[in-house]
Amino acid sequence: MSVAAFDSSAVRIAERDAHWMAAALRRAARNTGRTASNPSVGCLVVAPGADGRDEVVARAVTAVGGRPHAETEALKIAGDRARGATVYVTLEPCSHHGKTPPCVNALIAAGVSRVVVSVTDPDPRVSGRGFALLRQAGIEVVTGVLEEEGERALDAYLRRQRKGRPLVTLKLAVSADGMVGRQGEGQVAITGPEARARVQNWRARSDAILVGVGTAIADDPLLTCRIPGMEARSPHRIVLDRRLELPVASRLVATARDVPLLVVGGERRPDGETVERSADAVAALAREASRSMRRAALEAAGAEVIEVDPGALETVLEMLAGRGIASLFVEGGARVAADFLAAGLVDRIALFTAPRFIGEGGIASPVTRDHIPDGFALRQTRTLGEDRLDIYERAS
Repeated sequence: MSVAAFDSSAVRIAERDAHWMAAALRRAARNTGRTASNPSVGCLVVAPGADGRDEVVARAVTAVGGRPHAETEALKIAGDRARGATVYVTLEPCSHHGKTPPCVNALIAAGVSRVVVSVTDPDPRVSGRGFALLRQAGIEVVTGVLEEEGERALDAYLRRQRKGRPLVTLKLAVSADGMVGRQGEGQVAITGPEARARVQNWRARSDAILVGVGTAIADDPLLTCRIPGMEARSPHRIVLDRRLELPVASRLVATARDVPLLVVGGERRPDGETVERSADAVAALAREASRSMRRAALEAAGAEVIEVDPGALETVLEMLAGRGIASLFVEGGARVAADFLAAGLVDRIALFTAPRFIGEGGIASPVTRDHIPDGFALRQTRTLGEDRLDIYERAS
């Protein structure tokens, strides 16, 4: 074979691999935000058809809840057609024993000939080991196909693995005069229906949504996904509430048995004892007793109270990552937004700007199109009805 013919063949194979990997990434997007602590991975099994052309004999995505994994499900669908086939998978197949056997073992047992992967898994139990085991079994392994696209698709999972915290998206709806609401009026509609629908879709693709207790009390939101037919994709709801002031009668608490609600509140002494600090010991004891009653009431209603100082945002994020939360949508409160920005914990800003004016008594936004925090770059702009969405991302 001439060098030119070899090069041409290599280009065709690379183009074919990119084509099918793009399809695997689209499949993975179907369950983003629904796979608990596991990433949503897409997998295709491709084999020669009767006419010699590529034929997809199986498609799969990580199941809701995180199991079964995409690879094992695809191999099950493919059956005997998997022998000698090429498998396209968006993340390195797992090689460790967890609640299920390793996907690498299933691929080897199925007799596949090639495994094409987009992103190497940074999980130390897997990273590179899956590839090595496949190669030892005589399977051709190709890595880094559409790697940039794969990294974006898996950005939340990769952030949790690499930095020990969720990917944080800060959402702000800002009026033409730079306000996010009006003092004393609770929730104020700023954006139109198209922008609000976009937010609902974002909620459906996030593991958790977070607000401060001030917003929770003033707006009495549900923070669920209200897209018809997608209500089950509502994220975990988190309220930062140092003194446990969230009313038991609030809609958040009233729905805590249907959609998980985490209330983060309290301070800890070095010995782990939760306290309210005060020079007046009697008053402090009375407040602590009252706080204990409020905690009991919240828990009786189905909320989970987590004794972590809500002011220690990095600790809060580490706690959430430890619970399998990889993507966090910070949606409520100018104060909370400013605190996350000041702590350097925002990875992406979703800035919705509307043409309406708030005027006197408005609550100023910490971010506007004319005032973007240092370190963020505009990545995307979209028109949604009368509103504009600008997405800014922090340089890694």
